[in-house]
Amino acid sequence: MTDFIGSNTILKKISRIAIKADIQAYVVGGFVRDKLLGLDKTDIDITVVGDGITFAEITAREFNQNLSAVYKKFGTALLEVGGTKIEFASARKESYNADSRKPIVEFADLTEDLQRRDFTVNALAVSLNNDRNDIIDLFDGQIDLKEKVLRTPLEPEKTFSDDPLRMMRACRFASQLGFEIAGDTFHAMKQMKDRLRIIKGEDTVVSQERITDEFLKIIASPKPSIGLSLLFKSGIMEIIFPEVHNLEGIDQRMDYHHKDVFWHTLKVLDNISAKTENLWLRFAALMHDIAKPPTKRFVEGTGWTFHGHEDLGARWQKKIFARLKLPFDKLPYVEKLVRLHLRPIALVNEQVTDSAVRRLIFDAGDDIEDLFTLCRADITSKDPSKVKKYLENFDLVEKKVAEVEERDKIRNFQSPVKGEEIMKICNLQPSREVGMLKSAIEEAILDGIIPNEYEAALSYLYRIKDEVLKTN
Repeated sequence: MTDFIGSNTILKKISRIAIKADIQAYVVGGFVRDKLLGLDKTDIDITVVGDGITFAEITAREFNQNLSAVYKKFGTALLEVGGTKIEFASARKESYNADSRKPIVEFADLTEDLQRRDFTVNALAVSLNNDRNDIIDLFDGQIDLKEKVLRTPLEPEKTFSDDPLRMMRACRFASQLGFEIAGDTFHAMKQMKDRLRIIKGEDTVVSQERITDEFLKIIASPKPSIGLSLLFKSGIMEIIFPEVHNLEGIDQRMDYHHKDVFWHTLKVLDNISAKTENLWLRFAALMHDIAKPPTKRFVEGTGWTFHGHEDLGARWQKKIFARLKLPFDKLPYVEKLVRLHLRPIALVNEQVTDSAVRRLIFDAGDDIEDLFTLCRADITSKDPSKVKKYLENFDLVEKKVAEVEERDKIRNFQSPVKGEEIMKICNLQPSREVGMLKSAIEEAILDGIIPNEYEAALSYLYRIKDEVLKTN
């Protein structure tokens, strides 16, 4: 039998506190599930039959800590001990009216508390009032764990009606754990997907913040395509992220891509997820072809083309970030990678000038390594010889970039002659003319007309200043 308490010093102490205070307390949910799966989980959820906040206060005193937060309305409190986050909650049942996101909370016994949970594998409990470690499993959650199946403790329609976000959680757990969703549970998701619809100006059941949080957790999972394909097949994707849904059925040339843009994108995301845990690089991978549907054109002798999809996709990001309530400090990074994702492969040709390489280095800046990671992930051909060829091409491009960067030090560079000096030399006040002169110097360096050195840049300024100012 798995030792839930004895091997965990924090739980062992909380168990002694519960026994001494004669309070019924249980470790529940994800901690029990992951322990049975052999996974590490530091966060602990404790359900108390009675007053969860009072038990949290008693426990905090025993650990010489203060509670991090108290939510009296829900009977919950948070405590952090040595990096472990512990949530204490009164056993409760909660439900939602059809047109409200505000739960109706009633205190309950352990059975009622467990049956309100999302899935049977999360409805497992272990008593802290003894050291027997007996698992309380009212809904065959251990069987579902072994069979890697997600099903709801009650009828799925009831479980999803109480909190429609659980439909997205099903996709997220499937993606994180590699589980399948039970047939009746998935059928209910397809029937009830509209409960996740956000209607502007109305008190919708689920907030955009909660939807986005689950979506990002899917992207952060080991194989995001599992969760995203379930969102698509259930019809949920069309509601929460129509731009991604609309990629399905868009044919493209089958050179180094999958024929269908949606399934190609999921493969790219899986490829990049095998290389990095950077959430926003993964998100950029999901977004890289997002504007292919409106840019699709058929060219005789060539096939389907998507000219300008990288620029349009980058411009779309602002509205996508706003609608999904994503952090705007990540917007420039995602915009840049989407806009530049076709640029490296264009540099394969041996006739490509150093100027083109310098401009890529300049435009990508410190994100050029991430850009190359995205470009490599973008190769989804099932033909190993084609994959080998395209990867070798990227090796050549990276070599060119490294050589030019080592020689010219272009990454994140600015004009060696600063704005203050330009104003002094040209007798100018702060103005757009100063910016034009500074840009002219930078363009000359990128074009290889002058080296990236102060003296050369200063000499070039004297040479062009009158003509630039006269033209302006």
